[in-house]
Amino acid sequence: MPGKRYSEMTNAIQGRIARGQRWRRGATAWLLALLLLAGAIGSNLGCAPRTEFRSERLAYEQNTIEIVQRVAPSVVSVRVSAPGTPAEGESDGQRVAGGSGFVVDGAGRIITNFHVVAMAIGEGPDDTVELAPGARLSVSYLGSPETEHPVRILGANPDVDLALLELIEPDRAPFVPPIPLADSDRVQVGQKAVAIGNPFGLHSSVTAGIVSAVERTQPGLVGIEIPYIQTDAAINPGNSGGPLLNSAAQVVGVNNTILAPAGAFAGIGLAVPSNLLREAMAELLAGGLSGLAAAAAQLPDRPRIGLQIALRVADYPRALRERLELPPQGVVVTGVARNGPGDRAGIRGPEGVVVVDGQPFPYGMDVITAIDGEPVARAIDVQRVVLQRDAGDIVTVTIWRDGEAMDLEVALEVVPREDE
Repeated sequence: MPGKRYSEMTNAIQGRIARGQRWRRGATAWLLALLLLAGAIGSNLGCAPRTEFRSERLAYEQNTIEIVQRVAPSVVSVRVSAPGTPAEGESDGQRVAGGSGFVVDGAGRIITNFHVVAMAIGEGPDDTVELAPGARLSVSYLGSPETEHPVRILGANPDVDLALLELIEPDRAPFVPPIPLADSDRVQVGQKAVAIGNPFGLHSSVTAGIVSAVERTQPGLVGIEIPYIQTDAAINPGNSGGPLLNSAAQVVGVNNTILAPAGAFAGIGLAVPSNLLREAMAELLAGGLSGLAAAAAQLPDRPRIGLQIALRVADYPRALRERLELPPQGVVVTGVARNGPGDRAGIRGPEGVVVVDGQPFPYGMDVITAIDGEPVARAIDVQRVVLQRDAGDIVTVTIWRDGEAMDLEVALEVVPREDE
């Protein structure tokens, strides 16, 4: 019967369609399972799944870029040459060296390290800073690194290893804004630090890291202690004199030196704090050599107290400080010149020495905690006051002895160095 055959045929077709749909659903499930399995295997084999990369920069990256864009034009390369035995690759009987610097005021004056320009300095009249005969000193800027602009040394302070340079032809140099100074007393360990300079002559190189420590006290260029800022931002030869910057593009320090036992950067760079630069600026602008080392070198017969001060209270181990009942801060009198001003005033040296972990520490001596009412934490605090006085002047030295503070008046005199 036609109707019955049609019905059977329809049922057969629908059955095949249903079986096909079940097959397709099964095949799709198997395919998805295989894809998932392939992804898992690829992941286990180290094949990262495909991801979409961000088109925008990270906030940290963007901040670094903005710092560089803002201040890099104000960072200069300093080039120094002076007569002498040239190194390999140099000629014309000139020694050549280089460093970094940055514009510090609206007149285009430039700060760098004293040691960067020291080899070009000759003997000038009085306390002026003159270039040695045949020496040359110049700077170049980021926009035109091949163009050298001659500069003179306006002022220098070896104590903090700083020098202020002045353009000889300022109208020919590009105008760039000065980089503002931050308050280095507010620098925190762990905050961002960016160094810009010219390591190995590579103009305007940028490195970034963090502030690793503050008040990392080390002897500076002339042996006077400097409370450096320590950073792990890479600093190499040629970075000296360049800025160490915070995330606000302000100078927190002047890159100065590295601690490198193997001779290469080992993650410890030191920068002169910006507040020391701020304190030194008035004398740098006044011109000539300034600072304690300069005064001592120019006037070797300055009056003194006649003491040796080789240690701070802070240098003593905590347990030993408590055992000896030392004050919280001060400097240790490690020697007294016989018959000198300090000796006649009653200042006492050590009674003996105790050794801790192989290092000797004097005991039984006086500790200077203040001079003329100014607190003393480092030897430079005493030197700074004494070198401003004349022979015959009276200074009040506050000492700590046997757990008590007392004031002693000392009349300054010229003390021969060999007696100290």
